[in-house]
Amino acid sequence: MLSQGLLLHTQPARHNNQPMDFPCIDKLETRQRDLLSGPEPTYDKIVTGYKTYTHPQFTCDHGGQLSQMRIAYETWGQLNAQKSNAILIHTGLSGSSHARSHELNKSAGWWEKFIGPGLAIDTDKFFVICTNVIGGCYGSTGPSSFDESGARYATSFPLLTINDMVRAQFHLLDHLGIAKLHASVGASMGGMQSLCAAALHSERVGRLVTISACARSHPYSIALRFAQRQALMADANFNRGHYYDGVQPHVGMKLARSIATVTYRSGPEWELRFGRRRQRPDQPPALCPDFLIETYLDHQSERFCLQYDANSLLYVSKAMDMFDISHSVTQRLSRLRADNQRACTLVCLDASEQPASDQGHSGVETSEEIRADLVRGVKAAMQPTLVLGVQSDILFPVRQQKEIADILRQAGNTRVTYYELDAIYGHDTFLIDVVNVGAAIKGHLENTH
Repeated sequence: MLSQGLLLHTQPARHNNQPMDFPCIDKLETRQRDLLSGPEPTYDKIVTGYKTYTHPQFTCDHGGQLSQMRIAYETWGQLNAQKSNAILIHTGLSGSSHARSHELNKSAGWWEKFIGPGLAIDTDKFFVICTNVIGGCYGSTGPSSFDESGARYATSFPLLTINDMVRAQFHLLDHLGIAKLHASVGASMGGMQSLCAAALHSERVGRLVTISACARSHPYSIALRFAQRQALMADANFNRGHYYDGVQPHVGMKLARSIATVTYRSGPEWELRFGRRRQRPDQPPALCPDFLIETYLDHQSERFCLQYDANSLLYVSKAMDMFDISHSVTQRLSRLRADNQRACTLVCLDASEQPASDQGHSGVETSEEIRADLVRGVKAAMQPTLVLGVQSDILFPVRQQKEIADILRQAGNTRVTYYELDAIYGHDTFLIDVVNVGAAIKGHLENTH
């Protein structure tokens, strides 16, 4: 018998719940082990068959010098005797120069169905050039390149602007003897570059095509790219960008790409394509990829995480964030670069000694002042212009393409054509909708008026 006040305590029964399986984490751990013992990724093996041009001493807008700047490029078609039929294709964030297949690289390019004989960009009529932007990792000088000492630049590479990328491309055009382009064509970040080329090198650009781009980066897209960079830099292998002799920050890259992929497509497309279907509906729910949309994101990010340099993602995406075609921004960057060039005649800064700068953003505040500053920024861009937007694009909403068309018209350009596509593919429509995007581009490039 228990004495009064004594409570009887019993040991709770151990639960019989089975621990959750995590095959997705197993995969990450396996890749970590493989990277520890295997060779580091070589990005120059991912894209092959390109040519390179090396330009001596390149000064970047925000400071820092490259003792030499290499730019990778590929071409299709024939340059005519007058050298007047050249079209420059500008790439998106992670794009390579391999826009279309050719004898030196027979793999399909990222714009394979748009470039070629009789296609939207007709290589029977035009000489087509595509580059890998500086800061990238597919043949052009970037953070993964080696400096004069034989070490990787890593995060001692200078910060870049879209203007820097375009200036590098025009150095290539000088090398090729092309005084004026028939057209400057780009989508996404490429559309920023094409607009920049037309505004800042107006005398050298005959026509402008800008697709799913903007005249200045807006807070929503900046926030999305910031989230990607934060995910990447939180990877334990990132090591402040000095990871080339160790394990690549593959987990952070995979997370960053997952975020990016969400912004590249649209909800309506995924409703039709995936719905709420699960990969294995007969199995209990899982915390690893379970819904078909999750398996899609996992596959896309898995494929990307070791194919593009993490530092290039940081630098190029930051250049996108800083883009602003406003007159005040362009003037500040030009003055800053001129000051840096003068300083280099005395003591030349290397990339690791770039000065801190708050330049590169507009100081104006009201919407009227911002619009007026943008209009002044494109006042020289009087070329026949095609602006394309996509209604389902959440990364670069159509109001941003309307803004491009509006400021060009306000600046006095009377030859601006604006099309808004009702496609379900979101931002990636420019890669997918061959019929509508292709027809608009072809009509604009071949219009003789």
